[in-house]
Amino acid sequence: MADVQQRLQALSEEYQKLQTELQNNIQSGQKLESQRQENKGVQKEFAGLDDGANIYKLVGPVLLKQDKTEAVMAVDGRLEFIENEIKRVDKQIKDVQDKSDALRTEIIRAQTEAQEQGAQTQVAA
Repeated sequence: MADVQQRLQALSEEYQKLQTELQNNIQSGQKLESQRQENKGVQKEFAGLDDGANIYKLVGPVLLKQDKTEAVMAVDGRLEFIENEIKRVDKQIKDVQDKSDALRTEIIRAQTEAQEQGAQTQVAA
């Protein structure tokens, strides 16, 4: 009986760790989504500008003039990076959810086993 309880405790702790990891991954995904939306807004702004428009980049406390094509390429590159990171985080979330589901099933099995052993112990007494 104590063996089943220890196993159940270990499974529960592992499940809690997975839930924490899942929460962290979801927060990372939300930050990336926010960055993606911000960069898409910048991309939309760039699309409406003339080719000769002045674009400035904030570098520390200084604004530096930047070529439009260079600025557009930088934003496009950032968007591509963010898209790849979102895909990676989504895969991590799915993997953790799958592990979590499998662990939940194992916990239910262990609980059922513990209940059956408890019932057998009461019948024997």
